[in-house]
Amino acid sequence: MKPLKEKISITVDSDILEKVKKIAESDDRSLSQYINLVLKDHLKKLMCEENR
Repeated sequence: MKPLKEKISITVDSDILEKVKKIAESDDRSLSQYINLVLKDHLKKLMCEENR
C-alpha cells in the first residue's frame, strides 16, 4: 500500500524555487518528488543526530 500524501501550499523564495526546479529536472523528477526526497533526507539526518 502506498503511503498517503497530502496537498499543501507553501511560500518559497523565488531564487530557491528556481534552483530546486533545475535540480529536480536534471534528476528527472517532478518538483514535488524532489522536495519530498530532500525533506525525507533532512529528517533522516536530524534523527541520526538526535540518536548520538
